[in-house]
Amino acid sequence: MDASARLVLCMCVLLFVTQVRSSYIPSKMNRTINTILLQHYVKKVFVGGILETYNRLLNKVLEQLPTPGPKVDSSDTIRNDLKYILKMVQDLRDNHFKEQAKLVDELQSLHNIPTDNKVIQSKALGELPWLYEEASSMANHGRKTRRRRFSQTNATKKL
Repeated sequence: MDASARLVLCMCVLLFVTQVRSSYIPSKMNRTINTILLQHYVKKVFVGGILETYNRLLNKVLEQLPTPGPKVDSSDTIRNDLKYILKMVQDLRDNHFKEQAKLVDELQSLHNIPTDNKVIQSKALGELPWLYEEASSMANHGRKTRRRRFSQTNATKKL
């Protein structure tokens, strides 16, 4: 027990004394990766919302079509074509945009919050300082990044 405790203590001291260094990623590369990933994710959320809207739109169009009669006519072929398109949209949305659809649903549920309820108003006012601080820090971070990028480009131009 004494030997194992001494070994653990030595390992801890060794790890604290010698810093474990990670690989260096240049800021321009890091910024580019973040920008590309952010744009990709925002685009996926946007496309997921569009697919959800098309899903609702095609369902409404199918509901509004006249019911098919005893003989096959053009409205029946239109109905079949619309059902096929709707199935393709649903498959794409369900197989590749599940997370984005959940996010869009959550954003839509925020829109449906009853703002005339006193309890909700009280909770919202209680959370407002924290939310305002978070939003401000996010906005300031973007502003600092732009300032830093602007000053770096000016510094390189002066050289």
